[in-house]
Amino acid sequence: MNQSIKVGIIMGSTSDLPIMQDAADILTQLGVDYEITVVSAHRTPDRLFDYAKTAAGRGLKVVIAGAGGAAHLPGMVASLTHLPVIGVPVKSSNSIDGWDSVLSILQMPNGIPVATVALNAAKNAGLLAAQILSTADEQLTQALIDYKNDLAKKVIDSASDMKAKGHPSKYE
Repeated sequence: MNQSIKVGIIMGSTSDLPIMQDAADILTQLGVDYEITVVSAHRTPDRLFDYAKTAAGRGLKVVIAGAGGAAHLPGMVASLTHLPVIGVPVKSSNSIDGWDSVLSILQMPNGIPVATVALNAAKNAGLLAAQILSTADEQLTQALIDYKNDLAKKVIDSASDMKAKGHPSKYE
């Protein structure tokens, strides 16, 4: 058992992996160890129960759960663990433009919270997980500050590039 793994990333099927990979990638960039696997709320309920009930004991601090369609995975995990759960609604092939997934994850009953990011926004889920962990990790806090400063620099550089290409602005 690797106790350095703090974030679990799960999804209902491998068809969600292209979206959920963004969470893994940002966690890697920030130096956060994670595990990633498939856990289906509907096709493998015993696996879901076992995963959620053993997550804290395995050292996880946050679970990111991506799901499309009915999107029960994040809420079911949240009902079975005290850990924070971040839901990623995934626009799947059987989805109603992703709204079914968004609403299924967003509309949790009082007492079973699930933090919900935008449709297909697994990168934001990874960032939110890192922010949660950073409350007890100064090195991770600095990595997040550096990441956000880099985002700001890219915007300033883009504005400068536009100005250099002759696009006028009264702002600067």
